[in-house]
Formats: sequence, structure tokens, C-alpha cells
Amino acid sequence: MNIRLRLLLFYVHKITKATTYGDTPPAQVRVMNAAEMKRVAWFLDGSAIEMAQVENRMIPMRDGAEIGIRIYRPREQKGLPIIAFFHGGGFVLRNLDSHDKACRRFAKMCNAVVVSVDYRLAPEYKFPVSTQDAYDASLWIAQHAEELGGDSNNLIVMGDSAGGNLATVTAIQARDLGNLNIAKQVLIYPATDARLGHPSMAALGKDYFLTRELIEWFVDHYKTSEADILNPLMSPLLTENLANLPPAFVLTCSLDPLKDEGEAYANRLTEAGNQVYFKEYKNLIHGCINMPRIMPRALRIWEDVRAFIGAVES
Repeated sequence: MNIRLRLLLFYVHKITKATTYGDTPPAQVRVMNAAEMKRVAWFLDGSAIEMAQVENRMIPMRDGAEIGIRIYRPREQKGLPIIAFFHGGGFVLRNLDSHDKACRRFAKMCNAVVVSVDYRLAPEYKFPVSTQDAYDASLWIAQHAEELGGDSNNLIVMGDSAGGNLATVTAIQARDLGNLNIAKQVLIYPATDARLGHPSMAALGKDYFLTRELIEWFVDHYKTSEADILNPLMSPLLTENLANLPPAFVLTCSLDPLKDEGEAYANRLTEAGNQVYFKEYKNLIHGCINMPRIMPRALRIWEDVRAFIGAVES
């Protein structure tokens, strides 16, 4: 573990205690969390990569509401792969801004149009609203792919942590509903099992940025009832039938409490007959795609994602 990462973990656990929110209202936590991330943003990931165009839009959802998206175009070129990206944050925190630099890097390095989705957050909008937003946004992106500079036949769903959950749940719903064609799925240290019973949750759930206590806080705010925890749309690892899903790149980090459930999900996808590329990145923590400046080895993730999606040459 490098010195910058050690300093970050010291800062988080000993000074800010940012992993413990207790009874603080989630809306207030979002403000606190955003301010904290802004203070350390350059330390974590340096300057933002320039894009040919970045555009914010509002798009309709099935219940008549609108949510925001942010479209990243790395260059003026048509027919690029198009990525529907869902940010992490436990279904409770983060937004388009928190993952702006990561999305810019995915757009640039993968030569793809990236559409980051600002799905509605819990507890104001509890499960399954975020799963519906993710699916509806993906459907909208597919229907408008040509307008956005992308290829509707090369739609990739991608997300980190809670966003990885939404990406694969979208792929499962697309299979079942039959009205959305997803080419591939990229699941970055995904949350796949809200029961929180895997060994890595106990072994790594205290000292590495993401804690079990924080994950429990997320689940408590996201669920409507205890039964939701066993719902496959919340815990996709519990999906009875995982056959006939898009090829998947599932990645985990060796110092992440979610690593075992991520690997378990990759194994179940493989057993169901899907094409799966699984990789565990050593000595990286949860959230590393937002911190490549202090964990340069995390840049390998973008390189591997580029290879997986078969990026169009610039």
C-alpha cells in the first residue's frame, strides 16, 4: 500500500471519520460528503480531462418525473460505443459531479460516448426506484444513440459499486422484457448481495474506506422492507436464472469488503453459460476509480475496460 493511500485512510478514519454518519439525515450527509470530496478532489484525481463536448440534459421516467444525465463526447465522431454509466454511493450518496472525472477518462480512453445517469436516491426514493430509473435511462439512451453520436447496437451498461448493481440489474431486466439490446456490461466492484454475509465483509469491513457500518447504513436507507434484501433486483446474486446475459467484465479490488460478492456473482454468471472476464486488482480499495492519482495502478482498470469493450480506434 503506497504512502498516499495510507495518508488518505488516516485522513478518513482518524480525522474526518467520514465513514460514520449515524443519525445524520442523508440529505445533510450528501452535502457533507460532496464538500469533503471537493476539498480532496485534486489530491485524488488531478485535473479533469478535456472533452469535445459535455452536455447536461433532463430525460423522462416512467412515472412522469425527469432525471438528469450528462453526456461526454470525447471527439466529433459518430457511431462510437455508447456507455450508460451509473455512479456508486450506496444508492444514497453521490451524483453526476462525484464521478465526472472518471466518466471523462472512460470516454477518452475507450473512445466512447459516456452518458452518466443521475438516478434518484434513497431514502427519498427507496428501492426499486433507482432500478427503474437505470432501466428507463438505458432505454432512452438506446433510442437516442445516433443523436448522441453513439451506436445503438453497441450499448454498454457500466457502473461502480451501487452503480454496478444497477448496471447488471438493467441487463437482467433487458433480457426479461426484450425491448432493449445491451451489448456488454462492466461491473466495477459491484454490490450484488445485500445480505452482507460474505467473508470479505468481515475481514475488510473496517479499515479500508468503505466500512460494513456504512454499507448497513446504505441498505437501511435503500430498502422499503426486510424482504427487499432478498429481492434479486436488490441482490442480483440471488437471481434464479442468470443465463443469456450480455458478456460481462466483473472487477474487484483486494482490499474491498465487496470483493467476495463480486467474485461470487462473476462465478454465477460463468456457471450460467455467459462470457465473463473476471479480474481482482491487488492492493486497491473500494472507490479507486475516483482516486487514480493516489493509486496509479487503478489506471489499469480503464485500459482493461477499453480492451473489453473493443474501443473504436480514434
